[in-house]
Amino acid sequence: MAHLARRAFTLAALSTLVTAPGTAAAAGRRPRATAEMRGVWLATVSNRDWPSRPGLTAAAQREELIAHLDKAARDRLNTVIFQVRPTADALWPSPYEPWSEYLTGTQGHSPGWDPLGTAVQEAHARGLELHAWFNPYRIANHTDPGRLAPAHPAREHPDWVVPYGGRLYYNPGLPQVRAFVQRAILDAVARYPVDAVHFDDYFYPYPVAGQTFDDDDAYDRYGGDFPGRAAWRRDNIDRLVQETAAGIKRVRPGTRFGISPFGVWRNASTDPRGSDTRAGVQTYDDLYADTRTWVRSHWIDYVVPQLYWHIGFGAADYAKLVDWWAAVAEGTGTHLYIGEALYKAGAAGQPSAWQDPVELSRHLTLAARHPQVHGHVFFAAKDVAADPIGAMSRVIADHYGRSAKPPR
Repeated sequence: MAHLARRAFTLAALSTLVTAPGTAAAAGRRPRATAEMRGVWLATVSNRDWPSRPGLTAAAQREELIAHLDKAARDRLNTVIFQVRPTADALWPSPYEPWSEYLTGTQGHSPGWDPLGTAVQEAHARGLELHAWFNPYRIANHTDPGRLAPAHPAREHPDWVVPYGGRLYYNPGLPQVRAFVQRAILDAVARYPVDAVHFDDYFYPYPVAGQTFDDDDAYDRYGGDFPGRAAWRRDNIDRLVQETAAGIKRVRPGTRFGISPFGVWRNASTDPRGSDTRAGVQTYDDLYADTRTWVRSHWIDYVVPQLYWHIGFGAADYAKLVDWWAAVAEGTGTHLYIGEALYKAGAAGQPSAWQDPVELSRHLTLAARHPQVHGHVFFAAKDVAADPIGAMSRVIADHYGRSAKPPR
């Protein structure tokens, strides 16, 4: 998960709007909607949120998972986005990829139960949607293929693998990689009544200074019809998105497909269609993810841009980015939800705005002024549970007084 306002009201006015729930502050809140995304990401990579550590018993793992679902339900959230393929592995008995090491501590070892199957069943029992979150191309957070499970596809197909930035990735430029990734994902969709398939912000890897993603051979083989490597790379990711969407509809009609990209498509200084930002990363240019086209062309059912900055932040103002994404989503049929950086609330080293427990509630107040915004997703489950300065509690008190169903 990664990183002034063109509005007449000031930050002081925003503060006023959310300080008195149930009084005049209600004018700054969205009227109670019949459908609103209230989601939380439940990350498993490096045991970020769950399980708390690898090697727990099946019973302990299940107990921790249920605790996260119970907390989401108590907080009147309605959707859990559960990371089930963090590093080319699986949190279900996949015939294509090994069991995740984050369960047992050893990749390929069965945990003795089915986390994804259990999560779907238990989420639905609590009235929660379960969105299955897949990372398409990340293989490992190291560069040693020998540390992968012996039958790992990356060991059987070393020509699919690119080491970069201290990690291993599948090469998105190979059609056989794209086909394999889709098979692995659609296996879970076929097995379980997940409510959606979810991708995060990792497509081509984030740039690492002084390093080159070595896809020369693939480009020589498949890139001849493109004006340059960047256009070819974007086409590779476009194909993944379109083909995955079609596969989901084929395997389990009615299952949705959503993506949570880094929050800046392009800066306006790069492209006049871009946002009024000065971000150091632009998804179009650096991750080769043309997120604006995916929304405008309605290739995906929903988009959750990660707007992990505070209101008034100079390089990437939350308010400006909500404006921009609302304009992009308008009239498309693609639902817009906003990704919120709950993990920054009260965190050491974060700017003073993030030390204020009201900052996130201000975000929801501001976003409610845009009819194109259909809800929010919070990163992440461990932070919902801990809530060190009460930022999530403030969101619930100010905005989630009653239950709401997720949009469809």
